[in-house]
Amino acid sequence: MGTDKVTDLAIVRIESKEAFSFAELGNSENLRIGQIAIAIGNPFGLSGGPTVTAGIISSLNRNLQFENGVMELIQTDAAINPGNSGGPLIDTNGKVIGINTAKIPYAQGMGFAIPINVAKTIQLDLIEKGQVTNRPWMGISTIKITRQLARYYGLPTGEGVLVAEVQQNSPAGLADLRKGDIIESLDGNRITDPMQISSNIRKKNVKDKVAVRINRYGRQFDREIELLARPTGLGK
Repeated sequence: MGTDKVTDLAIVRIESKEAFSFAELGNSENLRIGQIAIAIGNPFGLSGGPTVTAGIISSLNRNLQFENGVMELIQTDAAINPGNSGGPLIDTNGKVIGINTAKIPYAQGMGFAIPINVAKTIQLDLIEKGQVTNRPWMGISTIKITRQLARYYGLPTGEGVLVAEVQQNSPAGLADLRKGDIIESLDGNRITDPMQISSNIRKKNVKDKVAVRINRYGRQFDREIELLARPTGLGK
């Protein structure tokens, strides 16, 4: 019914008079680093059917650049190999928390999965429109501010995220955000990590507006940014 190159997901319709069992989808917003994760798949297409591997969630909101764009993924040490892609990553209650998608070549103990809440959003677009149209984009690259970073560059604050790049003709650029600005809050919520921005933007829709508090060389002011659809191959 539809495909999405960025996440390598597709919706397939099966016509049958038979009723099929299905896996219950969980909530990836509730995941915690260290909890048990179980990966199911058929690595290398070996005979004998699916395999099951288990591990823990090693990291959340891991940003990785792929050929078709940036993805925020769940990182797990459950063994994931070619052939696991498309299989479920489940919790100990049997609920699907992610869809296995990638393994970095030559890396040891690192597998990745698309958070199921991201897949749910993509699912709706693919079913209704055949393609993903609701992928909001701000158009910035950011760095977490640490004490060392603030001291080295003489920043006016030791908290927030530093804007490292503003992409041309992006929503952030149109709102006059600049390289070197510090984002202190988003929609009234204090921001201390770039992951918070990514998580908030992912929950929005194209054309939604976000209120950003900026610190520019010690002067604080607010900007309203209208999110646009993210061009293929770009980040936040």
